[in-house]
Amino acid sequence: MIDVGAPAGPRVLVVDDSSLVRLYYRSALEKAGFEVEQAINGIEAMERALSQPFDLVIVDVNMPRMDGFSFLRALRRAAADVATLPALMISTEAETQDIAAARAAGANFYLVKPVAEAELVRHVRMLTGAAS
Repeated sequence: MIDVGAPAGPRVLVVDDSSLVRLYYRSALEKAGFEVEQAINGIEAMERALSQPFDLVIVDVNMPRMDGFSFLRALRRAAADVATLPALMISTEAETQDIAAARAAGANFYLVKPVAEAELVRHVRMLTGAAS
């Protein structure tokens, strides 16, 4: 009999070109019981989202090759199983038009960097339906 251990928590895809930000999010979320995958831009994120299941995507706005807005628009046009994937956009952009653009692109929620660990985990739990 194979022991598979404890069941993995909800799967989160973190999309940010900053390795420091990805490490911070990964550390906070794994400590809270989430399984985390990473991508450095929207193109890599789209490839991952189409090839494996996720419960949430966290995406930055400003990234090379494909920014967060373009990624979310592409995600929302994709196959039904990924088109409805909840999306949390986190960016340094804090103007009203940035938040409106995020929602128009398909973000379910928008936070402004820097985000405290507890706030990040709380929003991820809310968007994935994970127990506290």
